[in-house]
Amino acid sequence: MIVRTLQEAEQNNRHIKDPKGNWDSTRLLLKDDNMGFSFHITTIYKGADFQMHYQNHLESVYCMSGEGEVETLADGKVYPIKPGTVYILDKHDKHILRAFSEMKMACVFNPPLNGKEVHNAEGAYELTAEAID
Repeated sequence: MIVRTLQEAEQNNRHIKDPKGNWDSTRLLLKDDNMGFSFHITTIYKGADFQMHYQNHLESVYCMSGEGEVETLADGKVYPIKPGTVYILDKHDKHILRAFSEMKMACVFNPPLNGKEVHNAEGAYELTAEAID
């Protein structure tokens, strides 16, 4: 059994910050945990407006608090995000995420992240990255 608390993980090397200043992510479950997916609690900072394109991963995102929107670039559709909203990037959707207030999100990635990933120039996470000790 694996038991971790968000508070403990936030205080150690499981807490990753975006070098561009849009988010931070506490990675509670990672590839080395052998569950086949990773689970993160991510904070999107108020005013963040950035593009992502997870070419290597599928992601489900559940909004726990805050408000914003996600725009799919293939069709230009904009979807509001508020507590209780889930959006699923099931087609490696190129998208823009905008935060009108600070948003706390629960995120699941398949395949799982190693730990220290941050977005590359195309807005994706690489399949190989440094693992968290």
